[in-house]
Amino acid sequence: MKKPFQYLFLACYLFGCLPAVAQKTNIVFFLADDCTNWDLSSYGSPDAKTPAIDRLAREGMKFNRCYQAAPMCSPTRHNLLTGLYPVKTGAYPNHTFAEEGTKSLVHYLEPLGYRVAQAGKRHIYPEEVFPFEYLGNDKNPDFVKVEGFLQEVTASKQPFALFLCSNEPHSPWDKGNPTQYNAQSIQLPPNFVDTPETREAFSRYLAEISYMDEQVGQALDLLEKYDLDDNTLFVFASEQGNSFPFAKWTLYEAGVKSALIARMPDRIPAGSESEAIVDYTDLVPTFIELGGGTAPEHLDGHSLWPLLEGRSEAGKDYSFSLQTTRGIIHGSEHYGIRSVVDAEYRYIWNLTPEVPFRNIETNGDRVSDWYKSWLAAAQTDEGAENLVKKYSHRPTEELYHIKNDRWCLVNLAGDPTYAEVIRELRGELLAWMEACGDEGQQTELDALAHQRR
Repeated sequence: MKKPFQYLFLACYLFGCLPAVAQKTNIVFFLADDCTNWDLSSYGSPDAKTPAIDRLAREGMKFNRCYQAAPMCSPTRHNLLTGLYPVKTGAYPNHTFAEEGTKSLVHYLEPLGYRVAQAGKRHIYPEEVFPFEYLGNDKNPDFVKVEGFLQEVTASKQPFALFLCSNEPHSPWDKGNPTQYNAQSIQLPPNFVDTPETREAFSRYLAEISYMDEQVGQALDLLEKYDLDDNTLFVFASEQGNSFPFAKWTLYEAGVKSALIARMPDRIPAGSESEAIVDYTDLVPTFIELGGGTAPEHLDGHSLWPLLEGRSEAGKDYSFSLQTTRGIIHGSEHYGIRSVVDAEYRYIWNLTPEVPFRNIETNGDRVSDWYKSWLAAAQTDEGAENLVKKYSHRPTEELYHIKNDRWCLVNLAGDPTYAEVIRELRGELLAWMEACGDEGQQTELDALAHQRR
């Protein structure tokens, strides 16, 4: 015979008066492609039209000191999704792959009950390491397939993690509407040679940023359409800098400093900003904690939730990056770079300064028209000549006071005043390399063995 409390429990179960099990928070991560963070309106661009990203910044937290471990697509994506520095997984050149046995975020979220999907640009390999549910094989997210996925998870009420990876504004900058930008009046960065060809190319690049921003807007609209926005962490990141000089393929601030904006109603304060040093290795632990798991100790990052919720303002003391030019299209035979940044300074070590630095935009049969205009200007203009030389011929060591010189124009490495700063940062960089198994030049020479064939 059932006791009274058993009848009461049965009635509550049948008629829904028992408290529901808390629904897990969803995750949407949007990644741009080759977008310098300062070329977004919310990060200070006087010209860029990015209303969707601006909205995220108003409604969430904007990180002003987010970095990544490499200024190229493939190693960046491997680093972001594994939570491990590139040399540790073997994924440090471009067009690379992670070593067998490496785990990615998919392996951590699926056991927590998440359905984990990816749409758009991949540049990650092999699928055993990244066993996403792939929504198509296009370079940009297919929002028809994305909407179908959201319909399914809405019906099933299964928590999800959705990675939307744009191919924009990666060159050749042929998307968007460039007529919305006046090439003659846009403001060029101070490390550019001001030529008509540069202005025309930069206006097309800005148009493609606006095109990418529309994709962000599409994602936000779909979350609202399926009533998912209040229970979803939305994170936007800009990836490495554009392919103009001193950004992509380099370890200057414009190369490895990323936009990072996180929005989650009722948990992340709207309109907030963080000056803490964080980097892409912190995202996997952040997502694991959100899903109710515990991040493995071997991961290189730490959860951002203390920062996101305002419980802490502390970030990392240092962020480290590497560049492996060996194997990029029309790149130098080998040109390895290592760098470390702290609260004030960026220290850069060029492993083979005797070798000219080259890439597809400056070398080979596809040299861009805008770079040809730089070379022409350098014949008669000293400022243009200095910029071209600075880009292609670099000293062993570089040091920049990034609080005063974010464009890394004035190298302080030759000033004895900064000898102690260089000694400290060089020591931290060497310790990081040793911890990663990075042997410097030998690691560079081994890079081709870590590229997909």
